Amino acid sequence: MSESPILPVRGRPVRPSGRHRRPVPSQLPPEAPALVLAALGDASGAAAELAALIRVDNPQIQVRLAGLDEEAKRLTAELESAARERPEGVTAAIVVPLLTGPHPVADRLIAAAVASSRVAVTVTGPLGPHPLLAEALHIRLAEKGLARADRMRLVNVSSPVDAVVLATVGGERAAAEAQPTAVLLASRLTLPVLVASLDSAPPVAAAAERLRAIGAARIALSPCVVGPEAPDGLVAATAAEAGAEYAEVLGAHDLIADLAARAYGSILSAD
Repeated sequence: MSESPILPVRGRPVRPSGRHRRPVPSQLPPEAPALVLAALGDASGAAAELAALIRVDNPQIQVRLAGLDEEAKRLTAELESAARERPEGVTAAIVVPLLTGPHPVADRLIAAAVASSRVAVTVTGPLGPHPLLAEALHIRLAEKGLARADRMRLVNVSSPVDAVVLATVGGERAAAEAQPTAVLLASRLTLPVLVASLDSAPPVAAAAERLRAIGAARIALSPCVVGPEAPDGLVAATAAEAGAEYAEVLGAHDLIADLAARAYGSILSAD
């Protein structure tokens, strides 16, 4: 008589760790705050695609999207609408700016909308710095042939470029706060990475010249922007002026959607 097979012991599921851990609980109460994405411009294009990605991956979240017009009226309206659907005394919304770093105009508009709405709201910080942001930048570079698609370094394979300029939008403060992301990206690429600004100091052309002074011949521009915050053509024009090749903006990358959901989830877990 053959032995009975050993059946597995049913236990608690193993909770994934690191980047694979769910950024938001799989179930939320009906009164859970809405996730309101705030994007410069009319909230079309990449912003709308990111909202759709978050909805698909997190159906338990009510995801709203508001463009930041000159008076932030659309964001005010979204906050007021979210509050009407929830009991009094609870946080009606968590506003997540679709920005990789601080942005004076967006920050001012969001603050004005929150004040005007008179709604209980929490506003998160920008999406960076974060290792997932550096990973998304790496992927965009690889898509244009400006970086290897993986992180393995083989001594007999030359790097596609000699150095990278990580470019921000939002003034000098945004450039300063992107330094940790630059360090993370440099670690992934094992290449020099300097931070510059597309709309302020330090300028991209000056950063490219610094890199050439240390022997970098082929330089890549890595725009650390989601997209709506940079005027059309700005990245291409800046790269041409600096004599650099360039990656596409981050846009509706799934890692950016993940970062937005994580920002929302971090507020929930802190309560």
